[in-house]
Amino acid sequence: MARTLDLTALRSFTAVADAGGVTRAAGLLNLTQSAVSMQIKRLEDSLGLGLFSRASRRMALTAEGEQLLGFARRMLALNDEALSRLTTASYEGELRLGVPHDIVYPAIPGILKRLAAQYPRMRINLVSSFTVLLKVAFDRGELDVMVTTEERPGAHGVELARRDLVWVGARDGVAAQRRPLRLGFKDSCLFRPAVQAVLTAAQIPWEMAVEAESEQVIEATVAADLAVTARLRDALPTGVVVIEPRGQLPDLGDLGICLYAAPTLTGEVAETLLQELRVAYGG
Repeated sequence: MARTLDLTALRSFTAVADAGGVTRAAGLLNLTQSAVSMQIKRLEDSLGLGLFSRASRRMALTAEGEQLLGFARRMLALNDEALSRLTTASYEGELRLGVPHDIVYPAIPGILKRLAAQYPRMRINLVSSFTVLLKVAFDRGELDVMVTTEERPGAHGVELARRDLVWVGARDGVAAQRRPLRLGFKDSCLFRPAVQAVLTAAQIPWEMAVEAESEQVIEATVAADLAVTARLRDALPTGVVVIEPRGQLPDLGDLGICLYAAPTLTGEVAETLLQELRVAYGG
């Protein structure tokens, strides 16, 4: 049967190694000298090894003791981290994350899964909506962290990257060739007024083919080749493809992917979430 090292004895061992003697180590540990000495002896007996050379006034580590010290520090650090993660209030609570629905995939599910495994007592609640609505919620204090798609970041925001805004339609579809060009957007979609302005400037007639509160209805209409819409490149819904303009449609430019954190947001969990978002969207 595998033996288990006593963490309490290892803590005393590292204290003696660091302090250079039992007396000072006992003071640091708030234990009696005899208690510390007994723990060191019990550890040596369990290993069948001498861990300290007692030839001089200062207790020096033997070769075996030096080797054990590295293991002991790592074991104690893991023990202390586990206790902290499972019992300290800073690792429990709730973080409210807002992300536009069209850039939730593929990054967000993996981020949420990793954070749930790393910080099981912390709830991260995802709110998915349009940038304009997320910014209202953020300003009201209803979100702690927010990713947006917009031309330029506002207060408390930083731009992580820029992505092309592209035309999207059905595979092998012809909706992009019809005039007036039929569009599918929700009223609150940030892309809608930008696309309409670009089409008007290019003197391309357009009309709204569908105005729905359900993004799934919009996507189904586009996938059925009854309308076109716009999305950030590499963030396409299922069943549609990028329509390369080839002179038929005007270029839509690009938008920034921006990250916002509430000014009061602090702590390891929050910083881990922010770093995950920087890596996922900053490429």
